[in-house]
Amino acid sequence: MSGEMYDDTVVVRDQKEGSQLHNRGSFGYPLSGGGLELDLIEATFLTQLGRLEVFREGHRLQFPEIFHRSAALVQEFDIKYLVYSELRGRGFVVKPNVGDYDLRVYPRGETPARSSEKYWVKAVSERSKFDITEFFRLLSTLKGNGRELVYAVVDEEGDITYYAVSYRVPRSKCDMSIPDELCQGSLIQDRVFVFDSEQAEVLMAAGMFGKKMGNVLQLSIIESAYLISKGALEVSSVDGPMTFEDILAFGEAFQDEFSLRKDTYFHLRDQGLIVKTGFKYGTHFRMYEDDPDKCHARYLVHATSSDKGTSWPEISRAVRLAHGVKKEIMFSMVGEKGIELLGFRRIRP
Repeated sequence: MSGEMYDDTVVVRDQKEGSQLHNRGSFGYPLSGGGLELDLIEATFLTQLGRLEVFREGHRLQFPEIFHRSAALVQEFDIKYLVYSELRGRGFVVKPNVGDYDLRVYPRGETPARSSEKYWVKAVSERSKFDITEFFRLLSTLKGNGRELVYAVVDEEGDITYYAVSYRVPRSKCDMSIPDELCQGSLIQDRVFVFDSEQAEVLMAAGMFGKKMGNVLQLSIIESAYLISKGALEVSSVDGPMTFEDILAFGEAFQDEFSLRKDTYFHLRDQGLIVKTGFKYGTHFRMYEDDPDKCHARYLVHATSSDKGTSWPEISRAVRLAHGVKKEIMFSMVGEKGIELLGFRRIRP
């Protein structure tokens, strides 16, 4: 079969050949009056398979030449092509996309004539910028249409890791409450201690706040700030009583990313979830949907923001670590709409 390259497309003029390509693999888009228009990714793939000969102004383009020409015309063509060919090689029907998404992938064994797409895929290099605001923007376009957003991350050796990205709204199953009693805490170094054993029990029973040290309860600064904001705790330092603003200023002065973590913690606690430090897992929080005495933490949560940089290798480590301890990693972003949570999980389409 043969086609002619025009700018950023390849056209198969022969109606019979065009029909064969379209019917056996759903390649290209039929033209009125016969023939088939192929995207450069499709044409390059078919050339590599030996199913298509591509000509330009009478000159036949070999695979290396059409690959070079396509790479000059399409941004990050090599990354998109690697993902496209890998999915096609495993039997998926894949259609190049125009716009924010690079590829549309249909359920295995299905075609565009019989089914809607299952995945909308964004192909990126492991060295590309990780922009969390982009995830939220892309997900907003998928709401209600049944498609799943997948990032295909290509490493420097050409291996591909797929991550499904979705909104997450954890649901609390526990009976968490805020104590009616006003408890007293003392700031010592960078944590707050509740020395009254009865008050310590009240805070533990209400929402698993803090950690017991014998009959004494120790609270983190973030936990203390939350309880102060709810009118359940008063904190004093050697200089006297501390207001809510005082405890926030203390946290900002002595703890990294305090404000970022505080906003996420407050949001999760307001949803009735039990939130504890995630330090031993290399993240900000671990989160329970039910009583920690009855279940393990299901989620790890890392707070981030639109102006906080990270990288795909960091995301890879976080997802792999969470999977290794049978948890799900979520990233929270503080934005104009408040706190939103994104779940990342590794998949193989």
